[in-house]
Formats: sequence, structure tokens, C-alpha cells
Amino acid sequence: MFILKKIVTPFLIPPGLFVGIFIIAGLWLIKRRKFKAGIFNVLIGIILWLVCMAPVGEFMMKPLEGDLSVPQNPRGDVIIVLGGGADDQVRDLSGDGFLMPESLGRLVTAARLQKMMKVPIIYSSGQVYPQRHAEAPIAKRILVDIGIPHSKIIVEAQSRDTIENARYSKQLCRQFGFKTPIVVTSAYHMKRSILSFQKVGMDVIPYPANFRTAKHCRYYWDDFLPDIRALETVSAAMREYIGLVFYQWVY
Repeated sequence: MFILKKIVTPFLIPPGLFVGIFIIAGLWLIKRRKFKAGIFNVLIGIILWLVCMAPVGEFMMKPLEGDLSVPQNPRGDVIIVLGGGADDQVRDLSGDGFLMPESLGRLVTAARLQKMMKVPIIYSSGQVYPQRHAEAPIAKRILVDIGIPHSKIIVEAQSRDTIENARYSKQLCRQFGFKTPIVVTSAYHMKRSILSFQKVGMDVIPYPANFRTAKHCRYYWDDFLPDIRALETVSAAMREYIGLVFYQWVY
């Protein structure tokens, strides 16, 4: 019964629900001798299923993360954390607003690194849309809550994307005299981040967080069931590839 529940449940909630609808509708149309429409629906269902499978997400992410490693003894005078999104309206322990999982992983990595190195943190993420609040002040509140001193946190709340993260962080590094910045961001986002800092004439030490791929990944039967997390991984990878091309040619 347990295994049956694990197999059936993914097809009762999105995106597996839509996979099932397309395939069942396609088979019904084929039975009604509407072959073109039926085959089209089945193909859509199969494609959707594929992009919702963990191995496909791993395949998409591997080129972005594969050559990265976590530095064992990093040397730097400041940690620059690139934000990855926040919900500014939700309630939290010490105020309104909390970080999205992507940002939270970066923040936790940076906080642990700061505890080791005792250097300041620049949290870089501003107000992307006029109706939203900046992410960086929310992150500062959380950093203080987990024990990072106020004096060790610098808020950069102007940037709206990765290239602006680099531009405004460079200004702060000049202002405070930092020479050897360590950049913390998600592993899959690191290539575009390094490119952005290079575009503004700044050398940084990469410190990847939130790895989504393993060096030697083994798959099990449940990895081939449709999963929203796998779809999100594929989406994130595609967005990153588009970003890399855009940043390479536009900036």
C-alpha cells in the first residue's frame, strides 16, 4: 500500500496531474480514431513528464555545476552574498518577510563562512519590482537573528539582477577598502555571477552553495515519477543558460 501511494500521488497533483490528463486524453482521442490530435496530446504528456523527472533536471544542471567545488580554506576580506528572492509580506519570528529557499541556502552558507572567517558580509539584493520591498534588509534581520553582528553586515539594496549585484557590490568594496571578495551564490548561478563581476572589472573568489547535482548520482524508481522540484530544476537551468547568453552578448 505504501509503494502504491507513492506511485499514485504524483499523478494526483501538478505537474503529474497534467501529465496524466494529456496522456489519457490522447489515448481517448486515438480510440475515437482522432489520431493526429491523440498523438499530439500523448506527446505533450510525455514531454511534460520528461521535464518533471529528476534525471533530466540533473542532466540540465550538470554543465552549470560540474566543475565547481567548495573551497576548503578560502582567503578573503569580505563575503558578498547574491540574493535569490524573498517574500516580503509573510510573517516571521522577528518581523515581516522571509527569504525564498534559494536565498536562504545562500544566507546560511555565508553565515557559516562568516563564523569561520570573521569578515563582513555584503548582502546584495534590492527592490526588483516597485510594489515589493528589497530583499537585503530582510536578510540582514535574519543574519542578526542567527548571531551575525550588526557591524559585520552591509546591506546593498539597489540591485535588481546579477549584473547590478556586481556593479553595486564593487562600489561598496571600493568604499570600504575590500580587496579580496568571496562571492556566495547558488552553484548553478555561479558561472553567470563570475561573468558579471568580470564584466565590471572585478576578480572574485567563488564559493558555491545549494548544489543541486551530486558527483556520482544514483537514481531510484521514484526519481522517474513527475515531481515539481525536478520541473523547477529544469526551469532554473534553462533560465541560467538564457542568462549566460544574454549577459555574454549584451553587457
